[in-house]
Amino acid sequence: MSFKLAIIGAGSLVFARTLFTDIMSVPEFRDIEIAFTDINADNLEKVTYLCQRDLEANGIHTKIQSTLNRREAFKNARYIVNCVRVGCLEGFEKDVEIPLKYGVDQCVGDTLCTGGIMYGQRTIAELLNFCKDIREVAEPGAIMLNYSNPNAMVTWACNKYGGVPTIGLCHGEIHGEHQIAEALHIPHEELDFICAGINHQTWYISVKHHGVEMLDRIRNEFDKVEQFNRQEKVRIDILKRFGYYSTESNGHLSEYVAWYRKRPEEIERWIDTSDWIHGETGGYLRVTREERDWFETDYPKIVQEPPKKYDGSCRSKEHGSYILEALETGRRYRGHFNVMNEGCITNLPFECVVEVPCYVDGNGISVPKVGDLPLGCAAVCSQSIWVQKLSVEAAVHGDVQLLKQAAMMDPLTGAVCNPPEIWQMIDEMLIAEEEWLPQYTEAIAAAKENFAKGNLIPTKEDYRGAVRIRQKTVAEIEKEREKRVITAQ
Repeated sequence: MSFKLAIIGAGSLVFARTLFTDIMSVPEFRDIEIAFTDINADNLEKVTYLCQRDLEANGIHTKIQSTLNRREAFKNARYIVNCVRVGCLEGFEKDVEIPLKYGVDQCVGDTLCTGGIMYGQRTIAELLNFCKDIREVAEPGAIMLNYSNPNAMVTWACNKYGGVPTIGLCHGEIHGEHQIAEALHIPHEELDFICAGINHQTWYISVKHHGVEMLDRIRNEFDKVEQFNRQEKVRIDILKRFGYYSTESNGHLSEYVAWYRKRPEEIERWIDTSDWIHGETGGYLRVTREERDWFETDYPKIVQEPPKKYDGSCRSKEHGSYILEALETGRRYRGHFNVMNEGCITNLPFECVVEVPCYVDGNGISVPKVGDLPLGCAAVCSQSIWVQKLSVEAAVHGDVQLLKQAAMMDPLTGAVCNPPEIWQMIDEMLIAEEEWLPQYTEAIAAAKENFAKGNLIPTKEDYRGAVRIRQKTVAEIEKEREKRVITAQ
């Protein structure tokens, strides 16, 4: 088979290399054209070297096109895989640290809440530039697979305003499936799952074992697993009150609703500190910093590791490679993707992005009709969808009024802050993130003028959050990695 694949954000060592390994594990893809592009020349060079070495070790003679010019990478591409983080670590830090001053305590801050809203403003502005280039130089009808967060907002903007067919991909529901299998004491491969909702707020609305519905058992038995009872307190509480288990991690879910992170003295009771994903303040920011430091220090050790194998043994469960395989070979694949709703979930808005079961084969991507979500689940999703819609329209049009309304409507932000605080917080974030927000030039000038006048609402300048964990050193990270390797052996 011959077609061109471009990966943008290819300087991400772990994720980009994982995706590339997945794709090259498809035997029919050994002769495709490959382009890597990124804005970080050093990271791009390092990842390209590792992937080129992997290719050669597997007897594949393809030469990766590595370029800082994304239009060159996109030229004649049939598929574009997007995994960029606009604003990089610097922008991410502002998404977490500035809201903390106002009492908005996030675990992640990349999907909803104040951090996710601002991340969306940066990412959508740049993704629409990507879409313009794709329309102009890629193969007609080129498809983008989007891994960038906030996934639903970005996928929505690219489909509605970018003119590029875009599928949003996330792996949250896969992890939850294995949790449910463990709770039920049933092998994962014997269960049939239907998840539906929106990205990071998807619900297991049907779990069947040999045709028998397991939902009542999940409701009654999930918290009997000691590990889950300790690590998934928010998810279990939602399960008890709404009747359905959420796909997303405890930390993620806790910041998408109004109830679990609004009082600092109560946050710790809902989270577990054994891993960031269970809810620690700024948890994902901490591990991202740690990984950056580890990568910069330990790259020479990574180079000494054996090359990746393309025999399928190193292929992950990420959806991307399976979608490409199905489209190109006709082999059917079923997975949960983020797509425009358009009536798939009938009690959510027609225009929004939903995460639902889809089928892929040589005829394309098919989206079956799910019907109504359970009413309580639909209500939770609907509130988030309005935040997403306001955020998308704000980002596309540079409308600061809509942006501030999105923050007001966000469940956790609204539970913690009053309107004047939200207005000031968004102004402060616009000023801090100015370099990535070209659509807000006038609004940022006005925000600077307001801040120059003084008479600002007092904030907690030194507040670090309810449960903040010390960042590990490179030596500590390396020791943990070595321990995991020994344990696995």
